[in-house]
Amino acid sequence: MKIFITFFFMLFPIGSYSQFVLANEEVIYSFETVNRKKMVLVKDKNNEYIQYRFGTKNKIEMEFPTERSKESWKMFNYIFYMRGGGKANSAQEIANLGFTNNDFHYVIYSTYFSEKEEIATGILVTDTKNNKTTRIKGIVSSRSGSLFSLDSEIPLEFDEDAGFDF
Repeated sequence: MKIFITFFFMLFPIGSYSQFVLANEEVIYSFETVNRKKMVLVKDKNNEYIQYRFGTKNKIEMEFPTERSKESWKMFNYIFYMRGGGKANSAQEIANLGFTNNDFHYVIYSTYFSEKEEIATGILVTDTKNNKTTRIKGIVSSRSGSLFSLDSEIPLEFDEDAGFDF
């Protein structure tokens, strides 16, 4: 009986965010926030769409875009920068994925700065009406996937004009 219970919980982990990823999807990047919410960026396994999801483990509070189609790729902008050389060269990695939904601009970011050996992730939400920005900090140790894989694996265009926010 104990083996059965253990096996059951392995299939359906307590506190999982399985409703955030459909059977036909792969996680591009995800993390938990310091407020115990979850951000998941997914794509269809055949690159039919990309979608951002955010919420609690019991409820998806926001999906963007709401329609899953090839057009979704055009709704996001992406920019990244990498400089190697370790601390002596102030090595850094910065990746941003942005989109606008209603009157808010969202930037999912992932950064690394070698001088302070500082790694950060999160979401910046800017109200485009008053230009007020709120930072939703991510828990680095909860990250899965990478924003840096976006440049080579999926049909997302690099946007040199997007600028870097973090």
